[in-house]
Amino acid sequence: MALAAVVFDLDDTLFDHSTAALSGLRTWVRSLGRSSTPELESAWAAAEQRHFASWREGRIGFAEQRRRRLREVLPLLQLPVGEDAELDALFTGGFLVAYQAAWTGFDDVDAALRLVHAAGLRTAVLTNGTREQQNAKIEAIGLRGRLGPVLTAEELGVAKPRPQAFRAVCEHLRVAPEQTLYVGDDHDVDVLGARAAGLHAVHLDRGGAAAVQEEDRITSLHELAAHLDRPWPGAVSGPRGGPRPAAPPARRPRPGS
Repeated sequence: MALAAVVFDLDDTLFDHSTAALSGLRTWVRSLGRSSTPELESAWAAAEQRHFASWREGRIGFAEQRRRRLREVLPLLQLPVGEDAELDALFTGGFLVAYQAAWTGFDDVDAALRLVHAAGLRTAVLTNGTREQQNAKIEAIGLRGRLGPVLTAEELGVAKPRPQAFRAVCEHLRVAPEQTLYVGDDHDVDVLGARAAGLHAVHLDRGGAAAVQEEDRITSLHELAAHLDRPWPGAVSGPRGGPRPAAPPARRPRPGS
């Protein structure tokens, strides 16, 4: 079946979140009179992943996932952990400012979007995050108006990998899931989530070191061309050669503040 649309993830797919986050962390730590270390950077990344997942699953608010990250990392810097208001001010006035100053895109995005548009395919972004921040990233890397609609977990009330999130973007584009290709960097959240909802999916493994090595895998968006005009079968039912993953019950992530 021919494709009608390509939907992209944002962070670490179109927008270089990992580089910006690491740069922002190092700048912020220096501003606190401390030195960053590999151990601290690993702890920060692990805390971000764990607590953002809690927000994504609707168990805590967006501001709280930020606070929890600080509560884990500040003691490693031998700094006091203050009350919620102090943590909020420290995050937004410290780390967030440094993170935003380092925002950048990837150099393969422009050519990929040109290719997708030249093929007559509709485009959209489906991203876990808040509307304000995710659209600000798109604006900062010069992609405003080039990506089609941007749907966020905050607005939808449901986050990836829930099938409802992927189906919502298909409904918004008025295309069938089996006519839609999703491109993202997180194999579990993006690829398996999309397939559980009946979409096709390509895993963007920029580092080339993913634990899962599969047929529908690329290491750069320059390789996306080969997946646009290939004959896609009906709705994909999980990893190629594997069973369809069970979809957990939906939860509504709480809107960020």
